[in-house]
Amino acid sequence: MTASSRDALVDLSRQLGAPSQDAAILGEGNTSVRVQNVMLVKASGATLATAEPDDFVRLELPAALALIDDPRAGDDEVDALFSQVAALEGRRPSVEALLHVVIYAATDARVIAHSHPTNVTAILCSQSAEKLVDGALFPDQIVVLGAHPLLVPYVDPGIALARHVRTQLAEHIARWGQAPRVIYLRNHGMFALGLTAAEVLGMTAMAQKSARVIIAASCAGGVVFMPPEEVARINSRPDEKYRRGLLSLDRRDSTSQHRPRIEEER
Repeated sequence: MTASSRDALVDLSRQLGAPSQDAAILGEGNTSVRVQNVMLVKASGATLATAEPDDFVRLELPAALALIDDPRAGDDEVDALFSQVAALEGRRPSVEALLHVVIYAATDARVIAHSHPTNVTAILCSQSAEKLVDGALFPDQIVVLGAHPLLVPYVDPGIALARHVRTQLAEHIARWGQAPRVIYLRNHGMFALGLTAAEVLGMTAMAQKSARVIIAASCAGGVVFMPPEEVARINSRPDEKYRRGLLSLDRRDSTSQHRPRIEEER
């Protein structure tokens, strides 16, 4: 894990935690990057908006996966693993680090941003949470968030939530043939799964906009989703796939050869 990857993760975290994003306050949310079999993830208690390089810790993915796979493992075993990390890194990983682990194991994501955008969380705390996943409202929502986000019921954060999401991810991939780009957690928040920091930031912003549209449409007579065949068409169009790829690029990289970037998995 290079210094460049760590610096890029700090930059992502600060942007995600900025007040203008309305996505996280105080110690809410967490971010991570995966490089091969190692994950760099926000430490417990760190604040996204004021993140510093030492606010992130390394976690070996095979060790964490072995713990999740062990049906006998519970909170005590998680505490022991995180204490081992703290002994090496000086800080404990976020309580939701294990959820990052199962997402990396099941998808091709290289960067994950977990946040609690206010409008998204409002819907997740309502009787209308399914509106975030039951259909698409407008074309750019499909391009950025995908046609099939995943909605997960509330489960206590930690190893129980990680195992539950792993099961639902497997079912989702079997049904749709691909992993979701966004995972919504009822009464909690969202996870954006991407290849770059720019991509997950854009996904978080689009989820926030989509939530605002749902709230406004509900007040204006009710939500009307796009026809499913049109959603499928946009999701599979070559030009939209190309545009989706462009949206993952950080335009600032073209103006500065020295800007820190998250390294690709090799």
